[in-house]
Amino acid sequence: MDAATGDPCLNTLLAGLPHVAWNHLRRSLDLVYLPLGAVLYEPGGESDSVYFPTTAIVSLQSELADGNCAELAAVGNEGMVGIALFMGGATTSSRAVVDIPGEALRLKAEILKQEACHWGGLQSRVLLYAQVLITHLAQAAVCNRHHSVEQQMCRWLAGRLDRQHSNELIATHELIAARLGVRRESVTTAASSLQHAGVIHYQRGHILVLDRAGLEAHCCECYAAVKQEMNRLSHITVQAPHMPAPLLDAHPKARPALRAPGALHPQLVVCRDLPT
Repeated sequence: MDAATGDPCLNTLLAGLPHVAWNHLRRSLDLVYLPLGAVLYEPGGESDSVYFPTTAIVSLQSELADGNCAELAAVGNEGMVGIALFMGGATTSSRAVVDIPGEALRLKAEILKQEACHWGGLQSRVLLYAQVLITHLAQAAVCNRHHSVEQQMCRWLAGRLDRQHSNELIATHELIAARLGVRRESVTTAASSLQHAGVIHYQRGHILVLDRAGLEAHCCECYAAVKQEMNRLSHITVQAPHMPAPLLDAHPKARPALRAPGALHPQLVVCRDLPT
């Protein structure tokens, strides 16, 4: 796997695996489409699958009893949704909602744990990502308490654009306010300030970043801290362990096809086979 190819079926966490380990793991993966607004997990709800986004972006949220909620972190093609299931829990404590529709690789959590025991490289990659996610959660907590709404909005925009490799984003003021846990009027004021400064152009839920360097300059240090951890993960590769002879001897054309999807989440759609 080469993350530089731009292939939509790539995920940075998986891209760092040795080829032989990836070739073995792909037998258990389903390529699914995640539509906008699909809820992958509810707090306390049981689930048996994890997701490795490739082109989708998933928002991890915490909701209070009064219905108010805020985003804890976002997961795109750098990571995995459902880390709690890998760590031994049967449920997750946050809601996972698809913010940007796209594709993801779905895997049974039990298979992930089994494969991680067999392939040390896979376990290392998932644990490294857990560290990235912890950093993300910690910075979000600090940011929401100590930084201005404009700084928070810039951090949120820059993080989304990093994950979709674009300078455009479809997002209303209501959506951004909900994700940041702030008043809509505060987001409108921040957006007007950024537009006046020539950083963004906003119209009817469509945000175009005109000055990416300027956007990052308006971010607080939280954005750089999270991005540094994400970049560190993308540059770490793991060594291939000793492999059973049948896998080493298998001709590339003899690799098994993607397994049958089985029971799907009602909102998810199985896509094409994965590339070898």
